[in-house]
This record gives sequence, structure tokens and C-alpha cells, in this order.
Amino acid sequence: MQTRRIATDGLTQSVIEAGQGPLVLLIHGFPELGISWRAQVEALAEAGWHAVAPDMRGYGGTDKPEGVDQHTLLHLVGDMVDLVRALGHETCVVVGHDWGAPVAWHCALMRPDMFRAVAGLSVPFQPRRPGGPPIPAMKAITKRAGLGDLYIVRFQDPDAHAPLEADPGTALRKMFWAYDGATASGDRHTGFLQPGVSMIDSIADHAVLPPWMSAEHFAEYVAAFAAGGFAGPLNWYRALDLNWSLTAWLQDRRISVPSLFIVGENDPVRHYAGPAEAGLKDWLTDLRGQHEIASAGHWIQQERPEAVNRLLLDFLAKL
Repeated sequence: MQTRRIATDGLTQSVIEAGQGPLVLLIHGFPELGISWRAQVEALAEAGWHAVAPDMRGYGGTDKPEGVDQHTLLHLVGDMVDLVRALGHETCVVVGHDWGAPVAWHCALMRPDMFRAVAGLSVPFQPRRPGGPPIPAMKAITKRAGLGDLYIVRFQDPDAHAPLEADPGTALRKMFWAYDGATASGDRHTGFLQPGVSMIDSIADHAVLPPWMSAEHFAEYVAAFAAGGFAGPLNWYRALDLNWSLTAWLQDRRISVPSLFIVGENDPVRHYAGPAEAGLKDWLTDLRGQHEIASAGHWIQQERPEAVNRLLLDFLAKL
């Protein structure tokens, strides 16, 4: 397994990679890095695949353009198109977790000629809905239900990254712990915030590192976010309404390539993304598996690497 930086048309991307053979791209989410896929890179390489996990735009060792308008889905999918070409391939299988899942789904939706199969972890495909952009809809739904603000709405604030950057170690420790399957159910985060309470303040101070997270691995995350900040990653959230306005041409379009979905039984994201799981078969016309991993939380490829690797390798073997 090696780390290198690759210059593409749009930006220079830092990747970890191993193996030779057909290409598999592994796209991380928030607040993660390409290193979150180490177990998958190793397993896929041993099975005869060229496995590559980039630090995405705004993260880690990859370039960090400024501005919300530089973090749209069009940019993120374009980065993956550029990366496939720069790696010397014409097609690949794309796998995404958390925010990486919507990127992976849209790679397959926009460029099925290049992305010949897709797997999403934790976050199901959610099609563009008519009637207006998503953030006002989120605000209205949570207000009617009396749930407070969804953290995605809070992340729209232009200074929402400041509390995270004030103490990256505490912020990361709390977020990893609060969305982990091993954390007590009463301590796992629901995703909703009461007025005046920040994301970090809503998580208990007794938060510790999840069982799968070594001190050395955690130090890699802290160093990367201390150096690169959280503004770029949060700009992905701030571009949600802009994404809606840019993707009218995708309205009602379905994903036709072979697809797979994996989710943890105790993933807190299911509190607000879960309903989309039930309708996956309506939008993924070649859905070949929809799996729930018992007791797992949100960081599924790190919490349950053996189970995730087994499902991915079985999916890839049957393409």
C-alpha cells in the first residue's frame, strides 16, 4: 500500500492505493480521509483489484479550493472522472461511505459509461425531489416535528466550522464516538440539535475513542484536520441547495448499473436518511444486495471491516 499525490485537471489529489487489475475507487465521507479504507484497499488488492482511496476535495493531502461553489456534486463527480483517467483506466467500480455515498451514487447516475457498478455504505441513494431545494424542506419538517435543527441545517452557517477547528481532537473524538455502534444507545447522536446547542456540545464529554480506533490512527485524523481545517468539508453541506439547482437535468433519472447498499443496524444516520432505504429498489434498477450488519454503527467499513470486505468482494466477483 502506498500514498502518492496525483495531478488531475481539476486539482492534485492524495491517494492511498494497492494492487493491480480493474479499478475500484473508495470515496470517504465526513469527517474522514482516504485512510478510513485501509482494510478495504488491502483486501481488494489481494483479490486482484487496483484499489484506490483518495482524500477528497477539501480534505487531507488533497487541494482545498475556497468557496461553497467549488464543492458541488458536479465538482466531486468530476474529480473522480479525472482521477480514473489519471490512474490510467477507462472504467471503474465506485464505492462510497457517508458523504462519499452520494458522490458514488451520482458518479453512476451521471457517468454510467465510466462507473460500471456502484456500492453505497450508510447513506442510501436519495433522488432529486421536485418542489424546491432541500435545506428549507429540512427546516420545515424538523420544526413541525419539534425535533430542533438537523445538524446539516446548522452546518449552513458560514462560521459553523469554527467550533470544530477550535479543538479538532475533541471534535473528532466526540463525532466518532457518538456515531459508533459500540456506544450506548442513549449516547448515540440522533442528528438533531436543540436551539443554542452546537453539534459538539450536544455530545457527552465522557466520549472516548471507539474500540476500532487506535491512538495512532486517531492522531492521523487530528493532524490532517488541524492542518486543513473543517471549512472545505462543511462546504459540501453548504452546497446542498446549489446541487439541487444544478441537477434539474437528473430529475427522475434512475441508476442502471449494478448496485449494492450496506448499512449498520445501529447507524444514527438512519434517523434521518433511513426512509430512503425502503425505496432503493425503485431507483436502483439493478440492485444486487441490500444488507444490514448487526450491531454496527455509522463507521461501518472501519467497525466491521471483515463483513464489509466480504460483501464487497462477493458483489465484485459477480459483476
